[in-house]
Amino acid sequence: MPSEPRHSPIVPSYGSASLADLAASVAAAVGIPALPNALGIGEARRACILLVDGLGWEQLRDHPAAAPFLSELARNSRPLTAGFPATTVTSLASLCTGLSSGQHGMLGYQVLIPGTARLLNALRWDTRVDPQHWQPHLTIYERAAAAGIPAFHIAQGSFRGTGLTTALMRGAEYLPADTMGVLAARAASALAEHSRAYVTVYHGDLDATGHVFGVGSDAWAKQLAHVDKLAEHIAGSLPPETILYITADHGMVDVDEQDRIDIDAEPALRAGVAVLGGEPRARHVYARPGAAADVLATWREVLGDRAWVMPREEAIKEGWFGPVDPALAERIGDVIAAPADTAALVATQAEPRESALFGMHGSLTPSDQLIPALAYPAVQS
Repeated sequence: MPSEPRHSPIVPSYGSASLADLAASVAAAVGIPALPNALGIGEARRACILLVDGLGWEQLRDHPAAAPFLSELARNSRPLTAGFPATTVTSLASLCTGLSSGQHGMLGYQVLIPGTARLLNALRWDTRVDPQHWQPHLTIYERAAAAGIPAFHIAQGSFRGTGLTTALMRGAEYLPADTMGVLAARAASALAEHSRAYVTVYHGDLDATGHVFGVGSDAWAKQLAHVDKLAEHIAGSLPPETILYITADHGMVDVDEQDRIDIDAEPALRAGVAVLGGEPRARHVYARPGAAADVLATWREVLGDRAWVMPREEAIKEGWFGPVDPALAERIGDVIAAPADTAALVATQAEPRESALFGMHGSLTPSDQLIPALAYPAVQS
């Protein structure tokens, strides 16, 4: 019999301490209606959320010298959980809607388009898929606009107008910013020029550095030092009655060669599989008709204690995705595989680019799931 992973998965704390709860709570604090303030954040006239892609809680904790400003804020804070999968598409959707992944339906990097044999890669999108139909819920920005509160999203200019941006950031005034200096300046202006405002800022270079060089690298630590200055500059320009929260979409692990399980080199892992979705640390496995039970048994047998492997129904019951809209359940794989420790389920033939990355994320380990929620001005515990 295969053994189970030595540690239990960290099931995201939806409804109390997840990224979705932070977004909803900050929005509620500035008066955006119909959103719960689960974190009990005090009222403010303006709010800014800086989301640093890839800034996991454990990685920040391991590099205090590189990030003195953020590390000081972390002393009196507790981590949140990102949500599952712990990946940018899913977490950005939670940030922009205040909903869990099972509610907003952005269920991973690559998910099956029901009724087809195609995957939707949400970062590249598919022009045959209507973004507003795929993610139909009101965004926080739309709620803000309806309440008369100016709402802004500040990020790289090339992201403006993409399918993902349309799905998640409807209602926001999109302010392009391709450098850290412009990010900080545009955040400062958006807050200062309005008596009330809701602003989100996205920065992705730390994640990109981690993917290529790893979170244990000198390059990653040096990039973190730049992020620390970005956060400090935004904090230093806040007008009165403004709150800032610095958070992330996921953490990351370094995956060595011996920790890579190549699905394309394991015929048993391809048997009965119609479409392989997700990413190396959060797999959606879509079975051929009638083959789901066999695929589940085989994946559990082959992977053993290297991954948590669940059928769709059990993963939903265990709360991996939070409350799940039944209309969206088909997007979830028949089998879900979340690698434990630092393992990864790569597919070197089907996904050569993704399989070559060194830093990866998506799973239910502390390194993937735990993210900061750093308040400025600091909240005393």
